[in-house]
Amino acid sequence: MESFSLILAIVVVTALAFDFTNGFHDTANAMATTISTGALKPKIAVALSAALNLVGAFLSVEVANTISKGLVDESGIRPEVIFAALVGAILWNLLTWLVGLPSSSSHALMGGLVGATVASAGFGAVHGDILVTKVLLPAVAAPIVAGLASLLATRFSYGIGGTADGEATRKGYRAGQIASAGLVSLAHGTNDAQKTMGIITLALVAGGSIAPGSNPPTWVILSAGLAIALGTYIGGWRIIRTMGKGLTDLEPRQGFAAQTSAATAILASSHLGFSLSTTHVVSGSVMGAGLGRKGGVVRWSTATRMFIAWALTLPAAALVGAGAESVTGLGDWGTAAVAVFLVAASAAIWKFSRREVVDHTHLVHETGEPAGVVTTAIAAVTPPPAGPVAIDLDIAFPQQATSPAPATEHAPPAAPAATV
Repeated sequence: MESFSLILAIVVVTALAFDFTNGFHDTANAMATTISTGALKPKIAVALSAALNLVGAFLSVEVANTISKGLVDESGIRPEVIFAALVGAILWNLLTWLVGLPSSSSHALMGGLVGATVASAGFGAVHGDILVTKVLLPAVAAPIVAGLASLLATRFSYGIGGTADGEATRKGYRAGQIASAGLVSLAHGTNDAQKTMGIITLALVAGGSIAPGSNPPTWVILSAGLAIALGTYIGGWRIIRTMGKGLTDLEPRQGFAAQTSAATAILASSHLGFSLSTTHVVSGSVMGAGLGRKGGVVRWSTATRMFIAWALTLPAAALVGAGAESVTGLGDWGTAAVAVFLVAASAAIWKFSRREVVDHTHLVHETGEPAGVVTTAIAAVTPPPAGPVAIDLDIAFPQQATSPAPATEHAPPAAPAATV
């Protein structure tokens, strides 16, 4: 076991706390569509997702190495810098969880790390090429690619299964959803759990506990996997509600297409070492699946709030991380002040969330938010159903309306017979 200082122990505990928030913040990525379509009950879904997140944590260390070796200069980093970065990431996770927005835990972590590093060692300590190629570009491309893949997969599934028996088809796609949701959970463990591994490894290097360039120790992999699994089991029900019903309404085959597309994109990015946002990928896939079904719509008011949160994640976490680093730079009392602030702010957010408790029972028969402007407009131009249509001749041909309608046509209903 590596030698630990007090600040290094604080950083490790804080990193695992972030990993826990990452778990319940991102449970929706794997299980929201599965729960919304009825393929799995909520409690079973989050338990399955938690177990597979833990397994996924052991499958690769490529993303962890991107963070611990590539994003920032290891030689210019102190443990206090990493602590400040985690403060920014945790607070952003909690705030977006409170309002039910599926923002990126990954980008919150990246933003906090970049902001704290710049405040400590200047812009030169951040490897801009790695930030652009392995963080920013995937952030833009991933939801678009996953959304298009999901849209095409949804249209293909409806095209080949249009004549299939409805109930049999739904059962088959629900079974497929369970498998694809498990794959997303596995992929989430290979990507998001590794980010915490990378942060802890970077802290160990900064604290002199392990040599620069080292891979994450086994105990780091295990503890990060357990933390994200526990957070996943707790279940971020607010965000699951938004992803499952607030963004669009999905049928089982749409959910299957969305999850399969997302899992493929996440696993491919993990293999390449991209610090990808699973939230961006899954959200893009869900929207693509919503648009892929004929008559399907996306609630663009919810989507717009998500896009705004995505755009704010990196800079907001960076600002908080930079501010926290400035305070920790004042000495031990500054680090203690930041720690107290983090605990107090987290407790305040949790207490505020108790005003409207959201748990798994709120996901049954959830209808989501009212339809937005686009949805209403599409519904307004939907053609009427086929069948005989009554035409008011007085309106259609006013020039031919020469006599009033027969009195019997507008006669009031007969009064009931009097009781003798």
